[in-house]
Amino acid sequence: MNKRGILFALAAVAVFAPHRPAAATGWLPQSCLTRNNNTQSRLLACIRAPDLWALLTAFQRIANANPGPTGHPNRDTGTAGYRQSVRFVAQTLRAAGYHVTIQPYQWLHFVLGSARLNAPILQPTPGHDWFVARLSGNGTVAGRVVRPPGHPDGCHAHDFTGLTQPGIVLLLRGTCAPETAIANATRAGARAIIFANDRQTLHPGGKWRHNGQPFPLDLTRPAQIPVIGYIGANTAARLPGTTLSLTITGQISPEIDENVIADSPFGDPNRVVIIEGHLDAIYGPGILDNASGSATILDLALALSHTPTPNHLRFIWFGGEELGLLGSAHYTKSLSQPERNRILFDLDADVTATPNDDILIADPRFASNRSKFPPSVIPRSRPGTRAFLDFFRARNIPALPAWFGNDGTDSNSFSLIGIPNTGILTNQDCCKTAAEVAIWGGYRGDYDGVIPGRNQPCVDTPQRWCDTLANTDRTVLTLISQSVAAVTLTLAQ
Repeated sequence: MNKRGILFALAAVAVFAPHRPAAATGWLPQSCLTRNNNTQSRLLACIRAPDLWALLTAFQRIANANPGPTGHPNRDTGTAGYRQSVRFVAQTLRAAGYHVTIQPYQWLHFVLGSARLNAPILQPTPGHDWFVARLSGNGTVAGRVVRPPGHPDGCHAHDFTGLTQPGIVLLLRGTCAPETAIANATRAGARAIIFANDRQTLHPGGKWRHNGQPFPLDLTRPAQIPVIGYIGANTAARLPGTTLSLTITGQISPEIDENVIADSPFGDPNRVVIIEGHLDAIYGPGILDNASGSATILDLALALSHTPTPNHLRFIWFGGEELGLLGSAHYTKSLSQPERNRILFDLDADVTATPNDDILIADPRFASNRSKFPPSVIPRSRPGTRAFLDFFRARNIPALPAWFGNDGTDSNSFSLIGIPNTGILTNQDCCKTAAEVAIWGGYRGDYDGVIPGRNQPCVDTPQRWCDTLANTDRTVLTLISQSVAAVTLTLAQ
């Protein structure tokens, strides 16, 4: 992105202090914490780079103080770093006058015991060119690798009609949930499954694209048979017909995770606007994904702590997003119908500080699972998407609806129960295209990590551990946070 253009836009609405003054919460100036920020100009003047960066730094310190099993800073689900992140957010908001609820829910923790693969074109142990799927089944399997006779993604039971030697089935990444393809293959007699990241089946440039490279698969339901996911596209093309043997042992145990819910003391409780993002990380500190979005909405909550609004504001930090939208799925499914009816809108902030950024609006009309949304969701979501686009258009900064909709973000959970929603993200991983560079500037290749570079990002790459403060851009963080503030105020009023 052209950072000079962004800085010019920010200068019109923000005052940059050298350091955050002391305040009741310790994060925003006293004037911002105690005044009524009921106009866009007043609110945006309180969404400032120093305060956002201080909050982002706090998440980095939490990660540093809580190394994971490998010794690296960590805020992943199920770790001490995540639990301390929950306490930090909850304490900060209670001090600002919010009613805070910690919502527990059960999730399945998977610990890999051992894994060994004897195949001519794959390394014997996981972690580089192949990965054991989270919640994989256990077992030892030997046989030929075959494709389903029907569509190669196995998303329909009839894809396996005529499969006479199930053995080890190779499936391409399709439009259905992996759990659906696993169930179809298992019923057809498959003894093991290998998922391949076929680049032709992905949403170009989307949140979950890995450009045909191997990457881990997180299942939300336990598989009955061994599952590998994902291998790379080039390897997958050579695998059918080869013979291999596979052994996987792992243990699944139920554990408790937590969402943080903070309700404003103001507004009509029968007209609720939710502003949310996920608090958990993956593969370490998780500062871009998603301490950035967490800081965006935490800073906004503090700036609105003394602002009466006609509609009631509820801020939520979800857990388990990286493992399959676990926290938001629990929250939305646990709502009674009267509780659902009281929610007017949901706004999601997921990755708000990408160095080599796009500006994308999470419009549910482009989601891959939109056929599962109640019919009112897409038309009722348009005002939120339009509010984001209007914010950037007024500043001559390009923004577009994401071509992958709200796939992979917590707002998708709200779509499934009929609640209209929007969201914003600045992209991650690889690979930014020439067309995107023409719109937003920057470089082709990685959105984060090694820039310029290709396939060396920090967010979703195991064993890189580099999603730190250095993997973010404070100018982008400030602009995107101001856009979230502006749209939230519009929805609140």
